[in-house]
Amino acid sequence: MFTLYHHGSSVCAAKVRFAMAQKGLEWEGVYIDILKGDQFDPEYVKLNPKAVVPTLVHDGTVIVDSTVICEYLDKILPDLNPMHPSDPWEYAQARYWTKAVDEDLHPACAALTFVCSHRHTVLKNLGEEGMKNFLASTPPISVTSDWKAKKDIFTRYGFEAPEAVDKIKLYDSYLWKMEKALETGNDWLVGNEFSIADIAMAPYVNRCAMLSLSGMWTNGRMPNLEKWFSRVSALPNFKTCLLDWVPEDLTSDLRENGAKSWPEVAKILDIVSRN
Repeated sequence: MFTLYHHGSSVCAAKVRFAMAQKGLEWEGVYIDILKGDQFDPEYVKLNPKAVVPTLVHDGTVIVDSTVICEYLDKILPDLNPMHPSDPWEYAQARYWTKAVDEDLHPACAALTFVCSHRHTVLKNLGEEGMKNFLASTPPISVTSDWKAKKDIFTRYGFEAPEAVDKIKLYDSYLWKMEKALETGNDWLVGNEFSIADIAMAPYVNRCAMLSLSGMWTNGRMPNLEKWFSRVSALPNFKTCLLDWVPEDLTSDLRENGAKSWPEVAKILDIVSRN
């Protein structure tokens, strides 16, 4: 039996939901509201010491880290809709994408999301004192080894936080990497087959879309990425895995806060107009 501890807007949880749907796996869910601090419950921290989602429990075995979870699923069920390419070179290319997510893109996404939206949502839901407790509860080692301090700074200072601009530019650079990879005319990122590379990157492009930041690739800026995202969005499992789990109020927060943040993001990226 698979039990997935997850949250609607978590890009890492969305990746695992997407992967499990690709494998055709059924699972039971335990919803962890990471914007209200459910992840800091001592019983959950026993499962995931970093106090993040997702966490997969498979017949009593605990697996953490979304990339590792996806690799685990392909190892235990190698013949069931495999996500990793069988060709060694293509496997390596797919791993470059998942490695990039873990090393660069996910920390940049955490920064972008808090700067543009979550900082406002946490304050709205918890109030000033609750937000202080929320920030203080983050373990010293979480999303990154310095995320506790970084989350505090991004939440308190938004676009004025040190590194905020650099993280947004880093995020944009990975969208450009996708644009370049798709210049071959292939539908997908690796070997022209839908793979873990596409599963891994989809939640991060979707995060920008949910934040009303699709101007990062639309209007001719990244036409290949725009077409790729249209293909991904049309897949049967996309909506159920990446959109439907996000509560309506959080979807509204992401959309509205992101729209207010768009002019600042566009300025940082030197995007003159989204029209």
